[in-house]
Amino acid sequence: MMQLWHDRTLRFFSACAVLFGVFVASFAPYVSLLGITFFGLSDQMFALQMTATLLVSVATSVGVGILTDRHPLRRVFALIAMGAICFALFLVWTFGNLTAFLIAHVLIMPLGGTIFGQVFAVMRLYTSHLPASTRDSLTSTIRALFAVPFIIVLPIWGWAFDSGVQLTTLYPIVFLIMLAMTALVYFEWPADANAPWTEEKSTLSFTQSLREVLASNIVWRLFWMGAIHTGSTLMGVLLALVFSEANGRGPGDVGLFFGTFVALEVVVMFTVSPLLRYMRRLHIIAMGAAFYAVFLGLLPVLAPFALVWVLILPVAIGGGLLYGLTITYLQDLLGSRAGAGASLVALQRLVSEGLAAVIFALGTWLGGYHIAAFMGALVIVAGAVSLLWIDRQNA
Repeated sequence: MMQLWHDRTLRFFSACAVLFGVFVASFAPYVSLLGITFFGLSDQMFALQMTATLLVSVATSVGVGILTDRHPLRRVFALIAMGAICFALFLVWTFGNLTAFLIAHVLIMPLGGTIFGQVFAVMRLYTSHLPASTRDSLTSTIRALFAVPFIIVLPIWGWAFDSGVQLTTLYPIVFLIMLAMTALVYFEWPADANAPWTEEKSTLSFTQSLREVLASNIVWRLFWMGAIHTGSTLMGVLLALVFSEANGRGPGDVGLFFGTFVALEVVVMFTVSPLLRYMRRLHIIAMGAAFYAVFLGLLPVLAPFALVWVLILPVAIGGGLLYGLTITYLQDLLGSRAGAGASLVALQRLVSEGLAAVIFALGTWLGGYHIAAFMGALVIVAGAVSLLWIDRQNA
């Protein structure tokens, strides 16, 4: 932790994580309300829009990751990403119609979202000389800082909207915050010509790089890590639905549960650093998966009872142990190619959300939300066991 605060470049990465966290925390809970209730999309059209956004996000993340390894113009690509975010927000703010909303969220914001992977890619290069446990610790800490705005921003927006502030106020306010982040990137992102790290330009063609990303030894690890992370995706879908079926549970309970576990999750992320002194990275990931599986399996059982609040602990511990270490695990799969390694995070998200959609559809068809939760818990455990088996020699 002390190293993080005393290093100017690491402080810059931290500031980027916090500011981008404000952007994500502002839109993630409300994009469905914006699309359906304000801009008039049907449920089916919104589902299609979300699928299209996910696919474009993955394609742009992988593309930018490979391009920045072949043409190390990382500051240029970072400024392009920030420009895309600002333009998308300004577009919806200015025109305020469905066309602007779809263009911004489906086509432009995914390019802007690559800034998150780019920050961690450059951080990987900057900390490459450090021991693996130190890199893991720093990455987990900065990932925790990304989550901090969720604790602060969500209650503020909730209060504002309850007070009658229009939902589209998100766009001008977040636009100003992203302008500040753009200025930060412009003035503080190290110039490529004299960057404080050593980088070897990838000699692979775009096709060869893509083939490397999709190699079998990487794809299976990516798949099983995606299986582990289905838990967080399913939790986002099932928590409100399971609570709505339980007597005496309402939206207020959902918000309180979500806010409390996110706050504790951030605390757990800060404890990963000392934990790495005693346990190997993949063992910590597997332990986090076990906690998440316990939470998901017990959620539909305990939802009607006061004991459901105890589940805040396993979901917070599970998420806190998983998120930061997953980034470095995936980056290490491609070694020195930091950009392509960071793009694996987007591919893992595609696997996670795809599996979660299948589990939710099959589980609700077989019997209800509780079946989907049980299936999710089993998939998480299967992912953790499979990863431990694949990497049994260096877990």
